[in-house]
Amino acid sequence: MRYQDKVVVVTGGANGIGKAIAKSYRNEGAIVIVADKVEPFEYNMDFIQTDVSVPEEVYDLFRKVNKQYGKLDILINNAGVSTFGNFYEMTLENWDHIINTNLRSVFLCSQQAAKIMRNQSTGGSLVHIASTRAYMSEANSESYAASKGGILALTHSLAMSLQEDFITSNAISPGWIQTTEYDQLREIDHQQHPSKRVGKPEDVARACLFLTDPANDFINGENIIIDGGMTRKMMYEH
Repeated sequence: MRYQDKVVVVTGGANGIGKAIAKSYRNEGAIVIVADKVEPFEYNMDFIQTDVSVPEEVYDLFRKVNKQYGKLDILINNAGVSTFGNFYEMTLENWDHIINTNLRSVFLCSQQAAKIMRNQSTGGSLVHIASTRAYMSEANSESYAASKGGILALTHSLAMSLQEDFITSNAISPGWIQTTEYDQLREIDHQQHPSKRVGKPEDVARACLFLTDPANDFINGENIIIDGGMTRKMMYEH
């Protein structure tokens, strides 16, 4: 078990991609703390109720982690919301909710995690879950696209700021991921992907395990796109 006794915090780890990430680290022997607004179904993982859009709750999360475990090896910034709405009708309240949940939380969580990691001789690893929507968009997704694009910029900025503390910062940009078994997928949904299937949460989880492996610490400030090849596919109507 390559992550035996490593302390890992996964924000938004109760469901979907976050749940798969949390389970993957647990299966590799890590001590996993799920930080979410709702308790996960996996009760053999530690849980700290946290709304990452609220700064005081973020500060409290990392105080509790530091007090209970005395260290932090890995932070996975996964928590996020994806509410879309008409551009002309978008309110400032809606914009701020998306940005604060998806982007500001990455800054706050990374800052608090790094304050713990910098006191460790082994440093630590940060992974931020962005999206292919940082590169490409559908209509009426401005706040979500902006938040994910901001995560990519923050990723390489953090890599530069934290280099002296041996803390790496990388991002993962998933494409279409089937987050629940109840999603009704059509054959065309799979076949349009060059990889011939829609993604699974475990695809993202495996990338997290790869990026946070100390043997891969030469990968820093990077973003891995996991989308079955869709962002490389030319799509013209013929």
